[in-house]
Amino acid sequence: MKIACGWLYTLNQYGYPPSFEDTLRGISKVAEWGFNAFEMEAIGEENLKMLWAHREELKEHVESLNLALVNFVPMLPETVSLDASLRVHAIEMFELGVELAVMLNAQLVMTDSFEVPLHYVGGAPGTDPIRYGKSYRIKISDDFNWDLVWKNLVSVVSQCANIAADHQIRLALETRVGEAVSNTDAFLRLFDIVNNPNLGVVFDTGHMNAQKEILPLSVEKLKDRIFLIHASDNDSNTNQHLPLGEGTIDWVSVLQALRKHHFEGYIALDIGDCPHLDEAYLNSKKFLENIDYERRRADI
Repeated sequence: MKIACGWLYTLNQYGYPPSFEDTLRGISKVAEWGFNAFEMEAIGEENLKMLWAHREELKEHVESLNLALVNFVPMLPETVSLDASLRVHAIEMFELGVELAVMLNAQLVMTDSFEVPLHYVGGAPGTDPIRYGKSYRIKISDDFNWDLVWKNLVSVVSQCANIAADHQIRLALETRVGEAVSNTDAFLRLFDIVNNPNLGVVFDTGHMNAQKEILPLSVEKLKDRIFLIHASDNDSNTNQHLPLGEGTIDWVSVLQALRKHHFEGYIALDIGDCPHLDEAYLNSKKFLENIDYERRRADI
C-alpha cells in the first residue's frame, strides 16, 4: 500500500493559498511524518505564477527530502467559464501548471469540474472552499442552460486531457459535492464522451460518501479509471474530511475492491477542518498501515 500526504493539510495549517515559505514548510512536514510522497495544489492563477517563479527552488526542496510528487493540481475554476476570454486564458494557465507538474516529476495532474454557474443567494461554495456541511440557497435564472454548461465542460476536459497527454502526464478529475461532476455515474458519462484513455478519476472517499455512494460499488464501476485515492472519512451527512475510522466508511471493503481491480496508485490522506490536525494525519496513516498489515497476515 502506497500512502501519500494530501495538500489539504498545508491549506488548513498555513492558509488558502499558503505563502511560498509556508509551502516549503508544508512539504517539509510531509517528510517529517515519514511519508515518501505528497500532492500539491496551486490555488488560482497568482499562486500558480508564484510557484512557477520559484520552480527551481521548489524542485530542489522536494528532491532534497527525497519525496515523490504524486499529483499536482492547478486549481483554476475559470477553465470552465462560459466567458470565452476567461476560459481561453485559464486553459493557458492550466498548461503552465502541467509544465510545472512535469518539471517536478509529478505522476498526475488534476482538475475539477467546478461549480455549476447557478445564482447563489447569500454565498456560494467556492467562496469558502474548505468548510464542510454548509447549506446554500439557489435561484435558477431564466437564462441558465444546463446543456450549454455540460457541452462546455466536455470541451474543456477534452482539451485538458490532450494538453496533459502532449506533456506525457495523465489527467485526473475529482468528483466533488456540489460540482458539475459530483458522483461516479456523472464521471462515467463524461469519460465516455471525452473518450480519452489519458483521463481518469480521483476517487475522493469523503465527497463520495457524502453523495451516499456505495464506495465498493463505485470502485467496481470505475475500475482502472481510478488514478488516485483521496482518503478521508465522514458520517455521510456532510462532506466532512475527518480522520480515517471516525466516520461510517467501510475501509476494509473499499480496499478489497481496489485490490480486486489491481489498483497500484497512491492513497493520499485528505483530512481537514478538524482539531488536532497533525495527530489526525499520523493516526490515519497508522490506520491504513494496520489494515494492510492485517491483510498481509491473513494471506500468509
